[in-house]
Amino acid sequence: MAKDIFTEADQQQIREAIQEAESNTSGEVKIHIERKLKEDVMDRASYVFEQLELHKTQLRNGVLIYLAFEAKEFAILGDIGINQKVPEGFWDSTSLTMLEHFKKGDFKGGLIAGAKEAGLQLKAHFPYQKGDINELSDDISFGKN
Repeated sequence: MAKDIFTEADQQQIREAIQEAESNTSGEVKIHIERKLKEDVMDRASYVFEQLELHKTQLRNGVLIYLAFEAKEFAILGDIGINQKVPEGFWDSTSLTMLEHFKKGDFKGGLIAGAKEAGLQLKAHFPYQKGDINELSDDISFGKN
């Protein structure tokens, strides 16, 4: 299973990065990890986005960081509320940050850096609001493969 590549301590560090990211923004960051990929990475990320109900946040500002580590493919997918406000290529710097880690086989570091960078990127368009509630679990979701 995909969950097996991360120790509980690794998973906790990734959760903490998600929480740190969300402390800067009203946006919601979700990480999903699978071992294998049998289709286009963006098609799979879109499917997972829907399955995890990231489109159900109040401001439509959910972000999915999807990783298929054996296939060495990943995607960052933002909801429509984000896409309506940000320029094309908005996630490029986040992707490059993650890719630097992934090229070295450092999946944990890449996910942590990606989550934190996503929070910083979203802060400009979706700043943290007093009374903001955490609409999505900060737990990592794992595919069955």
